[in-house]
Amino acid sequence: MIGKKIRLERIIDRNSRRTVIIPMDHGVTVGPIEGLADMRTAISKVVAGGANAILMHKGVVRAGHRGAGKDVGLIIHLSGGTSLSPDPNAKELVCTVEEAIKLGADAVSVHINLGAQTDKEMLWQLGQVSERCMVWQMPLVTMMYTRGTKIKDEYDVNNVKHAARVGAELGADIVKVVYTGSVESFTEVVQGCPVPVVIAGGPKMDSDEDIFKMVDGALKAGAAGVSIGRNAFQHRKPEKMVEALSKMVHKGASVEEAIAVLKN
Repeated sequence: MIGKKIRLERIIDRNSRRTVIIPMDHGVTVGPIEGLADMRTAISKVVAGGANAILMHKGVVRAGHRGAGKDVGLIIHLSGGTSLSPDPNAKELVCTVEEAIKLGADAVSVHINLGAQTDKEMLWQLGQVSERCMVWQMPLVTMMYTRGTKIKDEYDVNNVKHAARVGAELGADIVKVVYTGSVESFTEVVQGCPVPVVIAGGPKMDSDEDIFKMVDGALKAGAAGVSIGRNAFQHRKPEKMVEALSKMVHKGASVEEAIAVLKN
């Protein structure tokens, strides 16, 4: 397991044992949205802020993922689906573990929507990717969501902790889920998942303080970090937002201290 251990050290801080991941795979899903039209600039800004890893699709990697010249972990996303699809919740594999290795990836990620009409196909895909990750000693990040006609509330703790557990049971090394809204409820998610859990950032929030409160609650519940995209790269000061998140995740900074980073 030495290969996987070495690669995980490139995306998880050795001291804090936590991570700040900035997903930038949105171009496939919704196109060149604000903040991602110029990928080189966007990447440079989040890397300058101190992100541990960036997450993107294979085609963008060829544009240069190291950003401002600083080293940063690279997670290549293997799943694809667009908002134009008849079923936006359906995700297909659009890259392989072997392709990711050739591109220099430190990890790969897969998106699963439990409750979608095609969730059995997505689970099959996860199983296949997990097997290849084991063969090649490649860390696997699973984005686990509950979305579909049966899902009344994707933030419900029972749904979220089930999703997290599915990711872990099928071979994930890191599981990404939504935050359930409170320290108490998210503690259930973390305690029920035997691998590190990070929280998704979700849609762009109106308040910086709300973002930091969400992160603070998740960390207090035992989360291993964050995987925040739009609330980082669409921020008016992406470098400062990532810096503030990093100080919360790795240094234990408070909400007030994180806000101060933005003001400075």
